[in-house]
Amino acid sequence: MARYVKDFSEGDKDQKDLLGGKGANLAEMTRLGLPVPPGFTITTEACRAYMRSGEVPAELRVEVTMAVRHLEDQLGRRLGDFHDPLLVSVRSGAKFSMPGMMETVLNVGLNDASVQGLAELSGDERFAWDSYRRLIQMFGRTVLDIDADRFADALDKAKAARGVTADVDLDATDLRALVDTYKQIVREESGREFPQHPREQLDMAIVAVFDSWGTERARLYRRKERIPDDLGTAVNVCSMVFGNLGPTSGTGVAFTRDPASGRTGDYGDYLVNAQGEDVVAGIRNTLSLADLEQVDPAAHAELRQAMRRLETHYRDLCDIEFTIERGKLWMLQTRVGKRTAPAAFRIACQLVDEHLITMDEALSRVTGAQLSQLQFPQFAPAADDDESRVLLTRAMPASPGAAVGMAVFDPATAEQWAAEGKDVILVRRETNPDDLGGMIAAVGVLTARGGKTSHAAVVARGMGRTCVVGAEELVIDATSRTMKARGHTVHEGDIIAIDGTSGEVVLGDVPVMPSPVQRYLEDGLDVALAEAPDDETRDLVRAVDRILRHADATRRLHVHANADTAEDAVRARSLGAEGIGLCRTEHMFLGERRVLVERVVLAADDAEQQKAFDALLPLQRQDFTELLEAMDGLPTTIRLIDPPLHEFLPDLTDLSVRVALAAERGKVDEDDVTLLAAVRRMHEANPMLGLRGVRLGLVVPGLFDLQIRAVCEAVAARLAAGGDPHAEIMVPLVGSVQELRLVRDRAQAIMADVAAEQGVAIDLPVGCMIELPRAALTADRIAAQAQFFSFGTNDLTQTTWGFSRDDVEGAFFAQYTANGVLSVSPFETIDVRGVGQLVQIAVEKGRQTRPDLTLGVCGEHGGDPESIRFFDAVGLDYVSCSPFRVPIARLEAGRAAIEHEGSDSR
Repeated sequence: MARYVKDFSEGDKDQKDLLGGKGANLAEMTRLGLPVPPGFTITTEACRAYMRSGEVPAELRVEVTMAVRHLEDQLGRRLGDFHDPLLVSVRSGAKFSMPGMMETVLNVGLNDASVQGLAELSGDERFAWDSYRRLIQMFGRTVLDIDADRFADALDKAKAARGVTADVDLDATDLRALVDTYKQIVREESGREFPQHPREQLDMAIVAVFDSWGTERARLYRRKERIPDDLGTAVNVCSMVFGNLGPTSGTGVAFTRDPASGRTGDYGDYLVNAQGEDVVAGIRNTLSLADLEQVDPAAHAELRQAMRRLETHYRDLCDIEFTIERGKLWMLQTRVGKRTAPAAFRIACQLVDEHLITMDEALSRVTGAQLSQLQFPQFAPAADDDESRVLLTRAMPASPGAAVGMAVFDPATAEQWAAEGKDVILVRRETNPDDLGGMIAAVGVLTARGGKTSHAAVVARGMGRTCVVGAEELVIDATSRTMKARGHTVHEGDIIAIDGTSGEVVLGDVPVMPSPVQRYLEDGLDVALAEAPDDETRDLVRAVDRILRHADATRRLHVHANADTAEDAVRARSLGAEGIGLCRTEHMFLGERRVLVERVVLAADDAEQQKAFDALLPLQRQDFTELLEAMDGLPTTIRLIDPPLHEFLPDLTDLSVRVALAAERGKVDEDDVTLLAAVRRMHEANPMLGLRGVRLGLVVPGLFDLQIRAVCEAVAARLAAGGDPHAEIMVPLVGSVQELRLVRDRAQAIMADVAAEQGVAIDLPVGCMIELPRAALTADRIAAQAQFFSFGTNDLTQTTWGFSRDDVEGAFFAQYTANGVLSVSPFETIDVRGVGQLVQIAVEKGRQTRPDLTLGVCGEHGGDPESIRFFDAVGLDYVSCSPFRVPIARLEAGRAAIEHEGSDSR
């Protein structure tokens, strides 16, 4: 016979897969000898069996009977007994804490007869009827799915009739009448009588827990937290202890440390003469644990001893639920407590100093997501009476932080005003690559369209810019330079504020506070400590510094940054970057330089094309010289130009209209006619899969030659200046080894020419991006010509899935997430089963050909914590991410090393 039921005495805290988190911890407390009411756990296997068949396994009913009888014998009471009834609670308990699961049902076993026995046993008639009305209310709400407001309204009417405001002021007569009202509600809403048989109550509650696993709110939570749908939930059946037996009883929650700040000491709330969720429901003012010491010193002392024992045993902050029944302490639940990001870092270091955990464990207890929360600036707290903040809308938070500035509606104005020292927020319906200059200049970006993987969101996150997207409520008029929402009109130059954490868009100025952790990361420990406003902040900064330094000492992966300018490179280096993993040179051809590239592409003859190249060469050489100076001594990977060709050509529609209108007016411009013919000739239906990357470099060979020469001359200039440049040339979008061979041959020839001209040795590594499935599958051949690979996981994801990143999120990602096709966007976290397999194949094949092949990743995934763990596992040498995410990548690379070392040792 299957074992679907385990007594609390049979398990331990390591059996969460089988017993769920709650059941495993109840078993652990029982094993430790703490005062846990006897009970049993129905395992997750029973729930999975129920989900498969839609029926409760026959064996389960038998096992529950055996467990109930064992419980009755243990306590000397019988379920439903008229004189001395055994009552139980029924709680859900999945492996992971899930707010979407079923609420607890207390006092199962009470009925019209046993309520009299409970009154006799307790000597308190009011308590008995209070317990009965709670059972009907909880059972009706959670098992029969009756609107909770029906019961709440009836309770409010009962209190109003008595002229009281608190539940405890209702007497036995009032509560008996309330029970009748509640039973009437059950009849009206469910079409049946409230079940009187205790076993029927128990069986229905168990099935309700199983069913709660499949509720919409539970599924939503699992998708958000990436919890598998097939785990199932356990059910905990626990003998009742009562906190509503008068002034010597009560219920409470406690934390062994402050989960908000991390301060040491006992924290919690206690409510006298209360039961179940009363303490967190806000129905009455609670007492602190210090107050409990005055009310019941003995129970308080026993509780503190249990808290210390649990924290020592779990070696972590513990969250505890307890009940005191007429002076007797009972422990109802414990778990490792959730905490804020500041508390996580402080507590980890406190436990190291107390010699409860090692530094490796401290590092494993914090996350990159928590560090990210500590980096972003934040709005200063508003005063309680501050009514000056006018909320315009709330949209999708795409990149955290707080930004305040003048609203501007085009990138040129953003750049101009920023150059004048003004803070600006770029407001657009949606952004495109042409907006990059304005996005760089702005302190924040706000768009009316788009999602979390839209152009605005991805670029803003990469730069560490605050960004809010998808603000559909905004009516943006770029012509009149205004936006409207909720009866307010914002003109260009008006001050607005956006919160990239909450998605709020506010009219007017809102004070912004810099993050002390970000000051530490950029300016060092001494500066951050000197500016910290209090000891608590100083402790936080020291804790972040301590853990991050340990991560650096532990990690195997190097951390590089994606940076396109010397300014970005300097910032990345200050944040701990050990190199540049991606310099996107196409960003260097925007603005005034774009016309020069346009001339290269559309040149009528070689002479005209060479003239454009000659104008571009000194500009590119200066770009690379400044970049290499900023990264002196560190590897700097420069990707040759990789835009879709259309980004450097006039818009076909706009140009067609201009030529047509000119012809209609008899003022034909022959240059425009010639240009239109060329644009039509080069027009592509799908530019992202067309003439770009290495293909553009082979079709217009002088373009790559120009860039390679500029890199080589910049290296020569830095060597002449006494520098230590480590430039690397990366070829984009390679799909065939022959493509790379052709470019590498030209690169080596140019290196030799510049070396001879400058009188210095130049031998730069040449590698390629692996961003096409074919490149991954033929990596053994490509590695014969490549000295390094860098995985461009953005395009590798697009070409593997057949997704256009800029299009699919708004079109159907929401539906795909809702119906379970995707649990998370593959552009946020790497798709291990698909894209990840291609990466692993390329790693293995590439190193078969060239064992010393350097391997990195420069896509968005290089800064994603889950993806970093994957890259560490498959053996990459480095990850590269936006400068802002460098500290996060450093931390997560350290955590990955510890995780994989632990896996190896097992």
